[in-house]
Amino acid sequence: MKLTLRYILPTACAALAVAFAGCIKDNIPYPHIQANIVSIAAEDQSQNAQIDSILRQVTLFFDEPANIYDVKISELTLTPGSEIVGDSITGGIDLSSPQKVILRLYQDYIWTISARQDVERYFTVGGQVGSTQIDVTAHRVVAYVSETTDLEAVLVKTIKLWPEGATVNKDLAGKRVDFSRPVEISVDIHGHQQTWTIYLVQTESVVTTVRADAWTNVAWVYGEAEAGRDNGVEYRLTTDSEWTRVPESMMSYDGGSFHARIIHLSPETTYVARAFSNQDYGDEIEFTTGPVLQVPNSNFDLWWLDGKVWNPWADGGDQFWDTGNKGATTLGSSNTTPTDDTVDGTGYAARLETRFVGIGILGKLAAGNIFAGRYVRTDGTNGILSFGREFTACPTKLSGYLKYQTAPISSTTTGFADLAGRPDTCIVWVALIDSEQPFEIRTNPNNRQLFDPEGPEVIAYGKIEFGENVTTYTPFEFTLDYKATDRVPRYILITASASKYGDYFTGGNGAVLYLDNFELQYDY
Repeated sequence: MKLTLRYILPTACAALAVAFAGCIKDNIPYPHIQANIVSIAAEDQSQNAQIDSILRQVTLFFDEPANIYDVKISELTLTPGSEIVGDSITGGIDLSSPQKVILRLYQDYIWTISARQDVERYFTVGGQVGSTQIDVTAHRVVAYVSETTDLEAVLVKTIKLWPEGATVNKDLAGKRVDFSRPVEISVDIHGHQQTWTIYLVQTESVVTTVRADAWTNVAWVYGEAEAGRDNGVEYRLTTDSEWTRVPESMMSYDGGSFHARIIHLSPETTYVARAFSNQDYGDEIEFTTGPVLQVPNSNFDLWWLDGKVWNPWADGGDQFWDTGNKGATTLGSSNTTPTDDTVDGTGYAARLETRFVGIGILGKLAAGNIFAGRYVRTDGTNGILSFGREFTACPTKLSGYLKYQTAPISSTTTGFADLAGRPDTCIVWVALIDSEQPFEIRTNPNNRQLFDPEGPEVIAYGKIEFGENVTTYTPFEFTLDYKATDRVPRYILITASASKYGDYFTGGNGAVLYLDNFELQYDY
C-alpha cells in the first residue's frame, strides 16, 4: 500500500511567528485555530469521504466486500501545523464502530471517524404477514406469520443478513426450519464473529392498514397481510360512501408488505383509506392533504442593487434567494444579475454568468449562481453560505424555463484537471432536508463542506443538467426522488449554477444560464 500523507505548508508569517516564539512570555494566550481533517481517503471506499469540521466528524463510505474491521487510510491532509495525538491512523483502523481521534494544534480537538457500509439484508418465509424487522445493531430478526402456520416446519424463502463474502454455520434458504424457538446463526466476517437470532411470531391479524402519509395531491398508504393473497388499498372522500380501489400500476409489494401511491387528490381535503386482503379489510385511516405552496419571487422579478451587489429580492422586502455576488464583488462585479430577456417579454429573469474575477493570476473563477438561503460571509476568497429556507410541504417536481450558453472549461482545481477544455455544464437542483438548521456550505479547501444528496438529513433530491447550448427559453421539469414518505421537511434547498462544479472553482469563463418562472408541482 502506498500512503500519501500531506501537510499544507505554513505561511511565511506563521513561520516567523514560530521563530520569535522564544522571545514571547508564556502568559500570552495561544491562538484558537481548530485542527481539522482537511481531506481523507481509504482503500476500497465507494465514494468521497464526508467531512464536517463543525461537528468534527468524518464518514467513510464502503460497499459490501470491504473489510471495515481493517480500513487502510491511503491519504490524509491535516490543518497546517497539526498532528495526531497517540496511535497513527495511517496503518489499519477498525471502523466497525466509530473511532475517536485527537488532533493537536495549540489545543486538542476530538474528531470522530465512522464507516457507512451499504449491506443488502433480507429474510422472508412462507405464510409471512407483513415485513421483516431487522435490527442490525442487536443482530436480531423478527418476522410475523399467520396463526395457522406450523412453526416447526416453516419454509425459509430468502435470507441474507450479513455482508457479501461472510461465512455462516447454517444455510437456511429453501429449507423448512423449526422456529418454535428462536434460531441462532453464527457468522464469520473477516475473522470477526457475529451471532444473529431469528424470531417468528404468530399474529391474529389477517390484514393491517399500517399508516397513511398525506402530501398535497398525493398520499401513500401502507398495509400488511399474508404474501400471495389479493392484497391492495382502497380510499374515498370522508363525505362519500363508495370506495375507489387503487390500480395495480400504483401498488408496490415486498412480500407481505405493500403500499399504494394515490395521485390526483385535492389539496386540503380529508380522505379515508384501508388495506384489504382477499375479502378481509384492515382498519380505516383518515388523512388530510396539505396546501399548495410556492416559494417567494419564483419568477425572479424582484431585485435591488446595493452598491455593486445585485440582490434577488425587493429593497426592504423579505429575502428568500441569495447569490454569490458578495464574494464575486470583492474582486469584480456581480455575476448574477436581473435581465429583461424573459420568457414572455415582461418583468425580469435571472442571468447567471461564470466569470474569472480579478487581475491576471490574482483572482479566482466565480460561478454564476442563485440559491434559496443566504450568503453568510466571505472567508478569504471563499464563501460560507447557508442553504435552505423553512418549508414543510412535499413537492413532487420543479418546473421552469431556462436557456444556456456553455463555454470551454477554462479553470480547474485538484481532481478536475481532465475537464479542461470540455464544455461547461449548468445545473438546477432541489432538496428537502429535516435537519434542525439550514445546511452550511463552505468552499474553502481547508474546511470544505459541500452538499451531499445522499446525506442522512436529505429526504428528497432531484436535478437537471445541460452541457450544451440551449439557445431559446425551454421548459424543463424534473422529479424529486424521496427516501421516505413519512419524513416531514424542515427546509427546502433550491440551487442553480452556470457551472456544475463551481463549488470547486472549476468552470468555463463566459458560461451563462438564464432562469425564469420556477414552479413547484405536487402531483405525478
